[in-house]
Amino acid sequence: MAATFLGRIIRRLRAAGAHITAFILFSGLLTYIFILYQPTKGPGEKQQLGWQSWEIVSSDLGSVQEPVDEDISTLPPDNSTDWWDTESNKESSIETSSLPLTYWNPLLPHDTGLTEIAITRCMIPPQYVDVCWPKTTPSEDANKGRWVRVERDINWKSGAWFLNMYYRRTRKLDVPLITDLQLLPKGGENDLPDRESWYSAGTSIRDGVPRQPPLYLWWKLGPTLRGLDKNETRNLITELDVVYGAGPAMYGFESIEPPVTEGRKNQVDPVRVAFRRGPPVIPRSRPLHFNHNGTYKILQVADLHFSVSHGKCHDTDLTPCEEGDDLTSSLLSRTLDLEKPDLVVFTGDQLNGQGTSWDSRSVLAKFAIPVIKRKISWTAILGNHDDETDMTREYEMKHLTQLPYFVGSIGPSGVHGVSNFVLKIFSADASKTHLLTLYMLDSGAYDSGIFDFFGLRPTSYDYLRDTQIQWFLQESSQISPIQRPFVPDGGKDLGHIWERQAISPSDSRLAKPNAIMFFHIPLQEAYMEADIDPTSGKPLDIGQQLEGSGSAKKNAGFFEKALLKAPESDDGRGREVKVVGNGHCHVSENCRRVQGVWMCFGGGGSYSGYGKVGFDRRFRVYNISNYGETIQTYKRTEHGDIVDNLILVGAGAAPPFEGQRRI
Repeated sequence: MAATFLGRIIRRLRAAGAHITAFILFSGLLTYIFILYQPTKGPGEKQQLGWQSWEIVSSDLGSVQEPVDEDISTLPPDNSTDWWDTESNKESSIETSSLPLTYWNPLLPHDTGLTEIAITRCMIPPQYVDVCWPKTTPSEDANKGRWVRVERDINWKSGAWFLNMYYRRTRKLDVPLITDLQLLPKGGENDLPDRESWYSAGTSIRDGVPRQPPLYLWWKLGPTLRGLDKNETRNLITELDVVYGAGPAMYGFESIEPPVTEGRKNQVDPVRVAFRRGPPVIPRSRPLHFNHNGTYKILQVADLHFSVSHGKCHDTDLTPCEEGDDLTSSLLSRTLDLEKPDLVVFTGDQLNGQGTSWDSRSVLAKFAIPVIKRKISWTAILGNHDDETDMTREYEMKHLTQLPYFVGSIGPSGVHGVSNFVLKIFSADASKTHLLTLYMLDSGAYDSGIFDFFGLRPTSYDYLRDTQIQWFLQESSQISPIQRPFVPDGGKDLGHIWERQAISPSDSRLAKPNAIMFFHIPLQEAYMEADIDPTSGKPLDIGQQLEGSGSAKKNAGFFEKALLKAPESDDGRGREVKVVGNGHCHVSENCRRVQGVWMCFGGGGSYSGYGKVGFDRRFRVYNISNYGETIQTYKRTEHGDIVDNLILVGAGAAPPFEGQRRI
């Protein structure tokens, strides 16, 4: 009986086995699809949605940068958010806890507070043998931090001996930190509130300066780091500096009044003490981009030749003209307001050298102020005078990269010079297509020679070297071609991505974006015979050249080996670099086309550099339109006049170069 019952159960299970198996497998399939399977977005996530370029871009978004308050679009306002307002500059953040505490460098973003300040006099230059350190003990060093010397002599060019400022800093949580500074005459400390919290740096900060009453640096101790919240730590004194000249302190620093040394015209430049609160917060440029109407404007500023002092005027009929640097800054400010450029390019010799820019940092702090105040993106390359005094070219570029709204970087090691870098300008639509390339090169200062052995400057200018040729060709080879002429996406999302204008297939071609190149010292080819315009039969040379050649005596062949070897398309037709912009020659401001490449001089824009009476100071403007297809240029003079309005590339320009040369 039991065996019969068991057999029936087994037969029924066997009959249902196929159904049970199918049910289990189907359940497993549903579980995998809806629970276990997690699809990835794949490499397509990193590709641009734009239809004209397939460059790989990062999909990571960082913190929003401080916006620039410039209305760069002439189109009706768009209430949606543009991509450059949400895209991070992707700068690597510095871990402040790893910064050295015993090394003075005002470029470092310290957030560590100071604990003590001292002033000492010394008869021996401390940069060679520092025997004048403030007194200390191992216990004080361990508790408050070791003494750090501010490497700038307070008595430079004004005192009888060396006078230096020292401070300590610490990361300890239980040590009181400095929250305020004041410069007071003898007895002035009696009027300080909370007098018991204030301490003197000891020696008068005017010690050794004749005919100057004593002045003392007082510092106030506040709570310990443990007793401060995040907002209060931003008010801590985190760095000290000494400022030479009449210009402002370095960005992020505040000068303390009164001046340590009062300036005397044509005799002594003023000296002031400056300090910084909290870590520096440097506003950065947004990613470079065309306007929505397809335009982009560049203002070239050539050869400022600024000094530590107010500067001297040269070769001008402007009357009165006594403070060349200040008048040039005013002229630049007026030009910026008239032109409203998207980018300003300083093309070298921002510093005068020749003994008058003896403290480079003080000059670097002031030359770009008109641009920074207007929150305009800007960049700079170096000229032959920029490193003639106390700062190397590399350190000067490091300093520039720490200034607000600067775009650019120190060039790669192994390539001659330091200001070799590439800037790309992108479209305003959602595709972020690369529409214009700016190649920035360092043409150097002076060619090394026998004079260097004796510590003198050689008389021959430097030139673009073989390593720069190879660097440019490598960078050019990495530029992706786009469909030209460019037509922007009609929308900002997938729903409208196909709403575009149609282009005639006969007008469309695959080519690299147009490029402009900037470097300071012109090539020898800038003085060659100009191309002939086949329409008019006239040479393509527009503007004035009121001086001889300013090129180097040596030539590594940059024109033939680089500019002529970088075509805009694979068929080898056309030059990628359409325009070369130079400075260096203050009374040359012509544009000359040589074998299809326009060589344009900026023309001197500064009263502090040499010029010619009757020749107005001027700045060159490049107007790029039609999404990079058209390049137009002109000069804006000191009187506001527009001179030599010329279309270099695009509709309305002279026919492309086809081998015709002037004979």
